[in-house]
Amino acid sequence: MATDAVLSGTVALVTGASSGIGEATAKRLAADGAAVAVAARRLDRLERLVEEIDNAGGKALAIEADVTDRAAAEALVERTVKELGRLDTVVNNAGVMLLGPALEAPIEEWERMVDLNVKGLLYVAKAALPHLIKSADDGPRLVTDMVNISSVAGRRAREGSAVYNATKFGVGAFSEALRQEVTEQHVRVSLVEPGAVITELSSHNRPEVLEELKGRFGEIERLEADDIADAISYIVTRPRHVAINEILVRPTEQKN
Repeated sequence: MATDAVLSGTVALVTGASSGIGEATAKRLAADGAAVAVAARRLDRLERLVEEIDNAGGKALAIEADVTDRAAAEALVERTVKELGRLDTVVNNAGVMLLGPALEAPIEEWERMVDLNVKGLLYVAKAALPHLIKSADDGPRLVTDMVNISSVAGRRAREGSAVYNATKFGVGAFSEALRQEVTEQHVRVSLVEPGAVITELSSHNRPEVLEELKGRFGEIERLEADDIADAISYIVTRPRHVAINEILVRPTEQKN
């Protein structure tokens, strides 16, 4: 990567990086000049991503981790700092969306969403904050970023999405409260809320839910993962005095 790239000399950590938004974001931050630690449970995919970033002239580190395990989340952050030297940007992207009427939903689906969408994000955030504060004080840009990936579902509740809504509303509340706590230390906390994106996110749903989702979005032209990566890049490449607190990104044809 060019030494004059805006994120040159910084280190980013992206969770849920084995596909979709996380993968696209890792590539984009590497192109912006950051060394990138990519984390997920599917190590084979991470290794292919690292090879792609390396071949493009960047630097990346693959870390197999399940962030729903607090010790694993803490170890992920510590390994990133140990092997790459610092931590300037965290993108909390790992998440799961399991929809359907509450009465019929298996409680295990609810637990999985709470464990990953909320607790996993909190574990990574808690472990990363001291490093972000330190890097904001002595890093090359004198500002650091935590970007938490939410959803339109973090703004608008709808039937069939009760617990997913609850997790994403929670991410939004946590992000805003944390932002107020650390903003004077030049740690920027931002929320990105994607609408319908072409990723693997919906594929984990039960067959009947997948059919309903097809009807909901019809034939609209959905977002690509690169569109969200572009928004994240915009957030973290702003000058030190500019904080982008929240970005809602919908496909042009998506009404709700």
